[in-house]
Amino acid sequence: MESALYYLTIALGISIVVNLILKRLGVSPIIGYIMTGTVVAYAFDLRHMADSHTLEAIAEFGVVFLMFTIGLEVSLRRLATMKIEVFFNGFLQTTLTAILFFGACYGIFHLDFATSLIVSMSLALSSTAVVLSHLKATKEITRPYGQRSMGILIYQDLAVIPILILIGFLSTGTANIGAVLLQTTLSAVVIVGLLFVVGKRVMTWLLHFSSSSNVEELFMGSVLLIVVGASLLVHAFGFTYSLGAFIAGMIIAETNYHHKVESDIAPFKDLLLGTFFVTVGMKIDVAFFGSHIGEILGLLIAILVIKAVILFGIVRIYSKTKVAFKTAVALSQVGEFSFAIFALAGNKNILDPQLVQMLVLTVVLSIVVTPFILSKINAISGLFFKEASMTEDFGSLSVYSNHVIVCGYGIVGKFVVKALREEEVKYIIVDNSYKHVQEALADGEKAYYGDMSKTQILEKLHTKEAISVIVTLDNSSKKRLICESILSYAPNVKVVVKVISLEEKRELRGLPISVTVDGKREVAAKLVCEALYCDLESTKQ
Repeated sequence: MESALYYLTIALGISIVVNLILKRLGVSPIIGYIMTGTVVAYAFDLRHMADSHTLEAIAEFGVVFLMFTIGLEVSLRRLATMKIEVFFNGFLQTTLTAILFFGACYGIFHLDFATSLIVSMSLALSSTAVVLSHLKATKEITRPYGQRSMGILIYQDLAVIPILILIGFLSTGTANIGAVLLQTTLSAVVIVGLLFVVGKRVMTWLLHFSSSSNVEELFMGSVLLIVVGASLLVHAFGFTYSLGAFIAGMIIAETNYHHKVESDIAPFKDLLLGTFFVTVGMKIDVAFFGSHIGEILGLLIAILVIKAVILFGIVRIYSKTKVAFKTAVALSQVGEFSFAIFALAGNKNILDPQLVQMLVLTVVLSIVVTPFILSKINAISGLFFKEASMTEDFGSLSVYSNHVIVCGYGIVGKFVVKALREEEVKYIIVDNSYKHVQEALADGEKAYYGDMSKTQILEKLHTKEAISVIVTLDNSSKKRLICESILSYAPNVKVVVKVISLEEKRELRGLPISVTVDGKREVAAKLVCEALYCDLESTKQ
């Protein structure tokens, strides 16, 4: 116990120092955690601990809490609107990538059928932990390529289940695969029924009871109980822990507690994700990597290119070229679930140990380079596609102050601008839809292309010097992100937000927004006013 605490303290200290240095260099903390794992493993001769079931179980719950927070953002209603992203793009990407890699393994490298099947399906997966944590941290998850990426990753996480079942089937060689599939299907039906029928009532009651007690520790304990309990329940039926957490998140997303739950769970998610990446670093065999660096780099480049090409072709069917390109680049790496698949297949003697080490190092290297790629994804796409120009330079706003910022140039935004112009108030228009920006410029307005959830855009618009910000967007999730960013960057600015439903009001609840204008209520009041006014006029006549 004392030695474990000693090593844990050392690892924590190293990760803090490394990440402080990397933070100044603008490098993702994921790299810092991976470097920490490698340093600790070699400095204290702990490489054998990388295969510790206890450590892997703890680390896996980093992915579990990440999937729970993703579930909080993907309610059943929203999932229904993501059918193309999840089921079309996800299915085609996973299937076509696995088929192509299987052909290469079986036909070119002459691996046996079982080995080729497992390797090909593993390489078809991408990294949920790296990609989604980056998209959430940078708020890119609301952008088109972020939505496409999230949908495909959700399907991939579901695809892990049949892969693990297949490994069990291949290891025994005598099991009836039809019976296994039937049992799995029945288990899935039971799990969904338990969680969505019984679990939903239990979760809602538990969160209501703990929140009404006004004891933060009780609410936090209830959230942890829900996440861990759902994960263990699903795992008991043979599925992955993260699937249970994801479903639990989807259920809570339908309640009024999801924003508070997400903020409370963040520290646990980040800490456990850090542990997960430390275990990834511990898997790096420096000697093996040095002696096979050529093969590993060649394999890595081939995987990245092949996956990117397939992803681009699939996503391009229903998306713009630039969105498809960014999605392809973002998901071209190999995912963390591959570690579990390779380890299980190796333990059951389906994969050769040397091949497992080669694949593990390739996966680790792909995870290491991914944060660098994601941080430069806009610059990379800019090399191939012309970036949507803002038409006017933000530099012209260098002395702007006492102005109103109109976020969104849709129908309501146009009426707002017209009213401001009539009142002779100085204003700026900003929209993340290039089409709307072009419309504003065609109308002779001062308009800029940008996303107000990004601090850089807020700085260039001189938000702190503005009189107020009027948010007229229709997308409720994007609206909340923008309001959070504005209030965090410029807490003293007056924020006026258009809402069109009670659900949107609930989405914005908890934010210190100056004024919310309910479109439906205002229309109703205006109708009554006009009706009464007209009636009075006719009476006078």
